[in-house]
Amino acid sequence: MKKLKLILILLFIVGFSQNTEAQFLKKLQKHAKKKIEREAERRAERRVDKQIDKEFDAAEDMIDGKGKKKGKKKKEKREKRKDAEQSKDDSNNSNKDKKAKKKAPKVVWSKFDFVPGDTVIFEDMPSSDEENGEFPSRWDLVKGQVEIAEVDGEQVLMFIDGSPEIIPFLKNSKEDYLPEVFTIEFDFYKPKEGNRISVYLYDTKNQENLAYPDYSDMYMDIDGSQVSEKLNGVNGIDPKMNYQTKLEARWIHISIAYTKGKLKVYMDDTRVINIPHYTGKPSGLTLQAYWAELSENKAFYFKNIRIAKGGVKYYDRVLSEGKIIVNGIKFDVNKATLRPESMGPINKIYKMMVKKPALKFSVEGHTDADGSDATNLALSKKRGEAVMKKLIAMGIDSARLKSDGFGESKPIAENTTPEGKANNRRVEFVKF
Repeated sequence: MKKLKLILILLFIVGFSQNTEAQFLKKLQKHAKKKIEREAERRAERRVDKQIDKEFDAAEDMIDGKGKKKGKKKKEKREKRKDAEQSKDDSNNSNKDKKAKKKAPKVVWSKFDFVPGDTVIFEDMPSSDEENGEFPSRWDLVKGQVEIAEVDGEQVLMFIDGSPEIIPFLKNSKEDYLPEVFTIEFDFYKPKEGNRISVYLYDTKNQENLAYPDYSDMYMDIDGSQVSEKLNGVNGIDPKMNYQTKLEARWIHISIAYTKGKLKVYMDDTRVINIPHYTGKPSGLTLQAYWAELSENKAFYFKNIRIAKGGVKYYDRVLSEGKIIVNGIKFDVNKATLRPESMGPINKIYKMMVKKPALKFSVEGHTDADGSDATNLALSKKRGEAVMKKLIAMGIDSARLKSDGFGESKPIAENTTPEGKANNRRVEFVKF
């Protein structure tokens, strides 16, 4: 009985103990949970308060201007960083450019170095005295039909039928009348979709039997965009022109320079052919227009035709004569406006003055005897001044130049022939 009581007491104690422990643990867990929740709330509140304080500080800094300075400093740092990067890129690009410049050759190249001969041996503008509708008096006909006509107020040679061909009418046409150094110049009008012209460097009527190999092939074709020299098989193309240009109607200026075996041909202001050793030996001139046809509006016009003999170099003339006589500087009719083909001799004068800085020139204009004395005097002065101003614009010091004009008062040839008048129409560079 005592044992049973003892066992019951122990069971009660154990049960009570277990129940108490369970309640204790529950209370402990509840208390811990509350404590953790309170701590979490406090920490969250502190984080929020800290963030709020930070925002308030930032707002106060902005009010005090501190934020702008910080923002400005940051912006300046960013800009400095960008500038440094850009400077680095620029430096790299600059180095590349310098390398490229070192590799690239310095090119000095002139595509228009034509200088007309000094002494005119044949010229036909043609003259205003020529009878309209008649054959030009200074030429001889090989074939076809050619007549004098007026175009835009100027007299011209009009090639109107088939493939007209003409030669200068000279007493010595059967002989070689071209010197070792000569130039040929002329303007021609190519009609729209017109064919081409040919320039023979011999007289096809009187000189065909001269003893020279391949004489019949000594000519060049010109179609408005290129020049084809038949004897040497050279094609010269003007880079400014194209096939469409060839079909257009326009005036074209042709210049030919021959110097003891060297042949150069220019179209407008561009050299298109440069043959150092020309196979043929020029002896005369023939002009031909292929398939000219007046009824189809395909007539060709020619004007300002000139053959001139070459001369002594400019600087040698200054030393021996004290002046340079140039008849290759050309102007518009009755005006002081320089024509593009005048730049050949003007460039020569310019280069000489650059090389010889002690040279000083009086640029003096002269005319032929056509027109009144007063008109010619005024025109010659304006032309001398125009050339002077051009040289100054090119870079010559104005103190080294002055200008004047003497009209028709100082002729160097007779005013009774076209050649004489052409030689009198000149610009002189007189040393002072």
